[in-house]
Amino acid sequence: MRLMRTVSIVMAGAALLLAGSVQLLAHHAFGAEFDANRPVLLKGKVTKVEWVNPHAWIHLKTEAGEEWMVEGGTPNTLLRRGITRDSLTVGTEIVVDGYQSKDRSNRANGRDLTFPDGRKLFMGSSGTGAPVDGKDATEPGAKPPAPGR
Repeated sequence: MRLMRTVSIVMAGAALLLAGSVQLLAHHAFGAEFDANRPVLLKGKVTKVEWVNPHAWIHLKTEAGEEWMVEGGTPNTLLRRGITRDSLTVGTEIVVDGYQSKDRSNRANGRDLTFPDGRKLFMGSSGTGAPVDGKDATEPGAKPPAPGR
């Protein structure tokens, strides 16, 4: 009797973990929220950075005065690519190349982030349905960046 209770508890826990992981995987689909046919190029100053999982969010005010929210990879992914809390602070001028949300709001999925000194970092999430455009060196068939880029 005691063994059956233990097995039941373990099975119920495993089922909950499995259900939660399926929901997390579903969340990351690029095509559910963003439009690959709506590329955007945003130039402006960082107004807020949210270092939260599953995606970091960069808020910026464009030169035109529009407020935008740009989704990036996970905080850990951004850190590994060279984007840190110290390098991306409020007031930093950046250029973001990305894709607008399907609902046409001022939300975008960020692809590349360019700093004022010209450093360009990939901030998107590969393998999530985002367009394969060769900018991410980890994409199948991607070519290395040209010297000086």
